[in-house]
This record gives sequence, structure tokens and C-alpha cells, in this order.
Amino acid sequence: MGLRPGRCYRKLKRPYTRQSQRKPRKGYVKGVPGSKIHTFQTGTAKPEFSLTVNLVATQAAQIRHNALEAVRVAATKALTKGLGSETNFFLKILIYPHQILRENSMATGAGADRFQSGMRLAFGRPVGTAARVRANQTILTVKVLQGRYSEVKQALKTASSKLPIPCKIAIAQ
Repeated sequence: MGLRPGRCYRKLKRPYTRQSQRKPRKGYVKGVPGSKIHTFQTGTAKPEFSLTVNLVATQAAQIRHNALEAVRVAATKALTKGLGSETNFFLKILIYPHQILRENSMATGAGADRFQSGMRLAFGRPVGTAARVRANQTILTVKVLQGRYSEVKQALKTASSKLPIPCKIAIAQ
């Protein structure tokens, strides 16, 4: 069974997040697969980084964990290529995928109607996680030296193409 398109999970629905970190057997939701994104900070946090540039969501949506990992990889690669090394920037992803996504998998092929129950017991099984994002919420932030805005803007433009919603690039004060 392949991965469903991101448009299936983009809209905000009722929260479904109850799981225990310390005692997984006590959690309300069982069998949640692990998140693909593990690293939320990249680069070196230096006090001389005076320019802070944010990637801001323009509308409310859910962003899946694999899209967040794709954003992180694309932004890190573009920043490393434009600025030289990871010591010249600091990138931080500010959202975490808490929302659990479910899928009611349907059987296909010959004879599927014999063992498929259709929409009976159609609650679905956990297939992944997503982050719930509000409109005008900051998704990630990058800190660099003062004169490097063009490289950061290009990197964030590349990274925003991996997201299911339109984003804007804003300089933080």
C-alpha cells in the first residue's frame, strides 16, 4: 500500500493526538508509526547572527511529517550551497507533528468484496503524523549574518515548494 497524496490530509479536522511518550501501552492511540523528522535544528547558533528570516504559512492546514523532513533537507542543502557550510547559518523548525493521521484502507482486486467490510467500522488505522498550522504561523526560522538575505530567501523559496500550502518569507524584527 502506497502513500496517499498530501491533499487527502491538508484540511484541518478534529484533533486526534492522544498518545503517551513515557508509557506507550497507556496511550489512547495505539500503533502510531514514527515520525520521519527527528532533527529540528541545523547549523550553529552564533550570537553574531543578526538577521532572522521566517517562513510563514498564509493559511491554516496540516503538514505531514515527511513534508517537514523534505523542507528541512531542501533548506539545509540550499543554505549550505549558498553560504558555504553549516557554521554560517542556524535553521530551526518550530512546529511538531502531533496530529495522528488515519486511513481506512480498501481492498482492491478480484474477490475483494468477499472480505472487505466497506464503510462498516471505518475509523481507520494510524498511518502517520502531521503538524497543525494556523494562518500566519511561523513554520521555520533561519538566522544568518546581516548581508546574506538573498541566499536565505532563495533557500526558503525552494523549501516552501515542498509544503502543501502557500507560504511567505518575512524578516523578523
